Amino acid sequence: MTGATTGTTAVSPTTHQVWIRSRGILLALVVLVVAGFVIAVIRSDGGHGRLDPRSTGPSGSRAVAELLKDGGVTTRVVTTLGEATAATGPGTTLLVAGPDLLSSSQQDALQKAMASSGGRSVLLAPGPDSVGTLAPGTSASTPAPVSAREPQCTFPAARRAGSADLGGERYITDNTLGSDSCYLVNGLPTLLRTDAPGTGDTVLLGSPDILYNERLGKEGNASLALQLLSSRPHLVWYLPSLSDGSAAGDDGTRDGRGDGHTGIGRLIPSGWLWATLQLAVAAVIAAVWRARRLGPLVSERLPAAVRASESTEGRARLYRKANARDRAASALRQATRNRLAPLLGVTLADVHSPDLLLPAVSAHLRNSDRDLRALLFGPAPADDASLIRLADQLDALEREVRTS
Repeated sequence: MTGATTGTTAVSPTTHQVWIRSRGILLALVVLVVAGFVIAVIRSDGGHGRLDPRSTGPSGSRAVAELLKDGGVTTRVVTTLGEATAATGPGTTLLVAGPDLLSSSQQDALQKAMASSGGRSVLLAPGPDSVGTLAPGTSASTPAPVSAREPQCTFPAARRAGSADLGGERYITDNTLGSDSCYLVNGLPTLLRTDAPGTGDTVLLGSPDILYNERLGKEGNASLALQLLSSRPHLVWYLPSLSDGSAAGDDGTRDGRGDGHTGIGRLIPSGWLWATLQLAVAAVIAAVWRARRLGPLVSERLPAAVRASESTEGRARLYRKANARDRAASALRQATRNRLAPLLGVTLADVHSPDLLLPAVSAHLRNSDRDLRALLFGPAPADDASLIRLADQLDALEREVRTS
């Protein structure tokens, strides 16, 4: 067995080498963290979500909220169903942003509160998943592009506003009495107002574009938005949240509408799921293509002959650069033992056993006072001078055995 080795090996990089290799990755991580922090600070003053009356971004609704405030209408933002239903009343307009995000149990509770409130309810782009529950007797047809459209109805707010950016969901209603159908697309309205019990009513907007900051100043969007939301002195702006506990069913799970989506998965468009599947298939095909060479590797002749001295010198330089004196000493000793084996009559299987090799070497030497165990199986040299001295001693030992 070989003795214990000391020193740094080629497979044990130094702290300096680890730092050199990893500093690029660490620098990239630092840049990402700093960039994220800077972006967060820059966007912190207007960083709310889409259709949020606190957001100053293009898709926010801060502008319409400020205009309503100037007109004496108070705006309150709520994110839970309990807050929204508790705030309904004759003097309140309830705006629901994203009705399709509500579970079926939430829709039922919200519809009951709307029906008994006596106030106005404004639903932004309710689709097939929610319109039938929140506006009984109403269904959604195929959507239409959003563009400037004329009212084509007698609803006073729409007639005063004139042309507005409407489109999106189109609606079909069975309630022909006490309803207004405006901004028609192929005969179906993208703004539908229906009477509710008492003094209340419900307004369905096929698209929320008129409330966006970037669109409020175009066409009659501002006029229509203000008239729809300022009929009562108080406005409750309901932004459904996935963290709302009322979205859980009786069994504690997310109460879906039978579409198989739960939690945040309801927010992911189906197109992204198909895109992810396609990327996965492409990755598998690429892996098969890159690994098309199956089976064992085939050895090939080098395109140019390399002299043994050049190969030895190159390996020696690599050992020196890595400070791998232990690996170099081990290679020298092993090569010497392999060359001595046929001269001593020792098999290659026994050449690395000190108990079998050392007696055979001693028998061929005239002077056996030297420490053969330390020479052939000893520890790694402590410095380069000791490594050179070891190489000279091994060379001298091999010459002496050959001449004996």
